[in-house]
Amino acid sequence: MDVSPDKQNLNSVFSDTVYHIDFYQREYKWLHAPVQRLLDDIYFQFGEKYRQHKEVEPNMETVTTHYPWYYLNTYVTNQVKGKVYVVDGQQRLTTLTLILMKLRQMAIAYGSKTEKWLENKIAGFSGKDREYWMNHVNQQSTLDHIFDGKGALPTIAPDDATGRNLLENYKIISDWLDFKVESQHQFETFVFYILTRLVLIKLSVEQTDVPMVFEVINDRGVRLKPYEILKGKLLGQIDKVELEQVDYNGIWEKQTKLVNKFREDEIDSFFRAFLKAKYARNRKDGQRFDGDYHREMYTADLEAQLHLEHSPNAVKDFLKKTYIYYSRLYARIWAGTQSIASDYPWVFYNSLNEMDTQFLLIISACKLDDPEETFKIAEVSRQLDRMFTLLQLQNSYDSNEVITSIYLVANEIRNGALQDIAPAFDKQLQSILGQRRSGHVQESFQWGYFRNASIVSLNKRFIRYYFARVDEFLAHGTKVSPKHPIQELVTKRGGKTGFHVEHILSHNNQNKALFSDDEERFDADRNRLGGVLLLKGKDNISSSNEVYSDKLKTYANTLYWNETLRQDAYKSKLDFDAFKKQYSLDFHPLDQFGPEELEYRHRLLYDISKLIWF
Repeated sequence: MDVSPDKQNLNSVFSDTVYHIDFYQREYKWLHAPVQRLLDDIYFQFGEKYRQHKEVEPNMETVTTHYPWYYLNTYVTNQVKGKVYVVDGQQRLTTLTLILMKLRQMAIAYGSKTEKWLENKIAGFSGKDREYWMNHVNQQSTLDHIFDGKGALPTIAPDDATGRNLLENYKIISDWLDFKVESQHQFETFVFYILTRLVLIKLSVEQTDVPMVFEVINDRGVRLKPYEILKGKLLGQIDKVELEQVDYNGIWEKQTKLVNKFREDEIDSFFRAFLKAKYARNRKDGQRFDGDYHREMYTADLEAQLHLEHSPNAVKDFLKKTYIYYSRLYARIWAGTQSIASDYPWVFYNSLNEMDTQFLLIISACKLDDPEETFKIAEVSRQLDRMFTLLQLQNSYDSNEVITSIYLVANEIRNGALQDIAPAFDKQLQSILGQRRSGHVQESFQWGYFRNASIVSLNKRFIRYYFARVDEFLAHGTKVSPKHPIQELVTKRGGKTGFHVEHILSHNNQNKALFSDDEERFDADRNRLGGVLLLKGKDNISSSNEVYSDKLKTYANTLYWNETLRQDAYKSKLDFDAFKKQYSLDFHPLDQFGPEELEYRHRLLYDISKLIWF
């Protein structure tokens, strides 16, 4: 690597070089704290010396004699086809430019002869146009406004962080200098000090070394996000002319914003999901991408597949094809978690159960520009919901086991055929069930495992989800609208508007007698799914003294599953009769509720569950 260090004062830094901001650099993101820290650092040493030498006439010689130099850190550049690009340091150099702009305004106010000197440290001229040394090409009007110190504020777009921060930081600098500088003598001394005694080290590097230098430098201080470093490592390899002509930066920014609109810095989650989906053979493989995935992408084994190191053509292909397709797919999945999509409602259902692994599973299944994309989104999300639910209902769910199995499924369905997705999930589902039962399992859902499904072993959110899906099934089957949106049933928990699980059998002596006063049996049975309902509001939860006949009255106008206990749910309901016949479901009302009725309701739930999670 060829690195050329050069010690410069500010007068030399801003003299005749236009510094272009490279495409993979961040926007101007400094806020109040780093700006204030830079001002304090600059002024601290100056303030001490000025109190000692305030009678000395300010000029180049006296300031050099009485004021020591102050180190302002390093900035890194590289030169391509006659243009100098800032690889690192643009935040500091831009802030120094704003300081010089304020000093120029103060020079005009004081009538100081330093005004022209300061102007030349801010910008030069190219023909008729002013050209700022710190060349933020999209900020000309904002910089002109600050430079001229007059005129209406330029319009700043909502997503223009650079423009907004330029204006806000200039105000901070202006207020600070107005407070600190009390006379023309102090002002001119400070101008000589800042331009001649502040020192930076310029490092010039070769183009091929830019991505590596960019990453190493930004590992110090305020750490960049992995995707910001990855952007530099990728775009830094592309020829500058082609970079602009094809607008690879625009491609990157468009896709990044598409994903980040769902959650701040979500693009890092995308890259982790993508790498796990396409390159992890198992859970341990996947864990390597949980940290600095941008470094893992350049390890020997990944480089052999991605070919992104020192390969501009591979980088361009990755950006134009792979990045566009899979980031768009990721955003499509995200959109499906926000509202129910008719083609693949299971994406939304999985989000209710916080099953984020559907992202990596769907990405794994879809090959580049997959013509079966919609069908694969539907099938993968449906199978994940099925696997999750059937393990819960059969008391076999363990989050660690499931995550381990998810990676095995992802590896098996990677870029594969649509018809291979369901068998891959079933294989892992039955494997987990077999481990729990210490034997070979051939069926994914069995009455013997469901028979004891109880609210004791299931978390409340899943119970609400389960009954929400049952009610949705009844609504669709009988051609009526759901009583409540499924999201409300699952997530609302407030005392008045939330949904809560209630036992059908209250804990009283009359009900215990139905179970031969066997309290252990009574408690176990009443906790089974066939013995509970989902009701709205805690005010609807019955007291422990109410008998079934009284509670039955309160089930009117609640959820459809609750209403099927009542006689009036069956009167003149042709659609309901057709629904029962279509699915061979034995629905009938219950005027009393004891062990046999509870067993019947639990068995009916099993039959419905088989239909929903077929």
